[in-house]
Amino acid sequence: MFFTYLRRELRRRRKAALVVASGLALGIALVIVVNSVSSGMKQAQGKVLESLYGLGTDMTVTKAATPPKEGSGQSGRPRFKFDAKGKDGEEQSSDRVMVQGFQTLASSTVAEVGEQDGVADAVGGLSLQVMKVDGRFKQGEFEQAPGGSGGNAPPPGGGTDQQQGGEVRGGGADFDVDSYSVYGTDVGKLGLGPLTSSKITEGRTFTGSESDAKVAVADASYAKEKKLSVGDTVTISGTKIKVVGIATPDSGDAAADLYVPLKRAQTLADSKNKITTVYVKAADSQQIGAVKSAIQKNISGTTVTTSADLADTVSGSLSTASDLASSVGKWLSIAVLVAAFLVAGLLTSSAVSRRVREFGTLKALGWKSGRVTRQVVGEAVVNGLVGGALGIAVGLGAAYVVTAISPTLTAELGSGGGQSGGGLTVGGPGGPSGGLGQAALKALDISLTAPVSTTTIALAVGLAVAGGLIAGAFGGWRASRLRPADALRRVE
Repeated sequence: MFFTYLRRELRRRRKAALVVASGLALGIALVIVVNSVSSGMKQAQGKVLESLYGLGTDMTVTKAATPPKEGSGQSGRPRFKFDAKGKDGEEQSSDRVMVQGFQTLASSTVAEVGEQDGVADAVGGLSLQVMKVDGRFKQGEFEQAPGGSGGNAPPPGGGTDQQQGGEVRGGGADFDVDSYSVYGTDVGKLGLGPLTSSKITEGRTFTGSESDAKVAVADASYAKEKKLSVGDTVTISGTKIKVVGIATPDSGDAAADLYVPLKRAQTLADSKNKITTVYVKAADSQQIGAVKSAIQKNISGTTVTTSADLADTVSGSLSTASDLASSVGKWLSIAVLVAAFLVAGLLTSSAVSRRVREFGTLKALGWKSGRVTRQVVGEAVVNGLVGGALGIAVGLGAAYVVTAISPTLTAELGSGGGQSGGGLTVGGPGGPSGGLGQAALKALDISLTAPVSTTTIALAVGLAVAGGLIAGAFGGWRASRLRPADALRRVE
């Protein structure tokens, strides 16, 4: 009897039911879209951080670089010396390998970090920048004034060109400057650190026995630019390094142009037993804050940077869109839902008022107030479920459109402000101007998607049922207050 009467009343009041269901559908669809877009924002932000951190890394430990002392002048700049007395046109080359980004830490810091409570694993790395200058000097030719003997010999007697009636033409220097990043990786723990965010697409990665080998893995973009392939060699500070693999980043930019074993990098930079970064994996992702505090407390002079710290510094259109989705979108969803629930409740209550004679007759026939209330609530819940179904369909359609269009957002990593232990610098693990920080110096283009999770669908169903119950509560309360004698005196 309940379902028969329910089906008949819903058919008879299709328009009113459709209005209630449409209002709920709008609010539920908006909730789905906002939740799915917010999830897409988090995934996009994760891609940005992966390109800087590497998979599996929860935090990094570094030591901020000290500013140059007053009056130090240009002493920190690399100096290159060339022999200007070489043969005319002979190519000359010189390079400098410099620790980049942060002050160096002792290699023993890795063990100290690993001993802290909550640390599952730790591995060290050394960020380097190589500046290479090569080219040639060309000797000028002395050209005498008309009547002179000519030739390219200098003026006799040591006089000037003008005194001897001639001048030197041509000559000079033609040098190229090349700068690229090199990262020293602990080959014994390849599952942690920046190289894990790239996939080996050609050749192989390092083996555990190559801790000091003259081998390298090249980033795919750098290999393409320099026309490097597996088996080729690159020369760093006079040492020939063989390329054994090509790595392609899974997302964003590569951490470095070349990866070499950590000990080899320390040798190249004359930084024995030194590192710039400790990559840390926490035993429990929920305890990252506690692990960070323990490291900063027990290992003085260090800066601990978590992925959450970096996430706070992401700017650009990705950050703007994320703020819009999480703040404006959330409150807009709540406002629309509240409005939809209120409208559904008021419409249901109004429908009950128009059905006074009907409910009065049913009560006169023996229906108790509870049964009338259940009937009204049942109709409202069905309206809510219909609205939920419509809202889920519209929400999924909107999320699909966003994913299909995949609007491109830009993300940049800016300064994160100071922290205890030295301050957080731009660029995450590799510093502001090289090594791992290179990926942060330019905008990354991220395609936005809108994934819909089962949790979001469950939330939509819950909201549909809640909307029906709220609407039913309005109408049921009104129906329960009807008296048969009063109801029969009224005409619908």
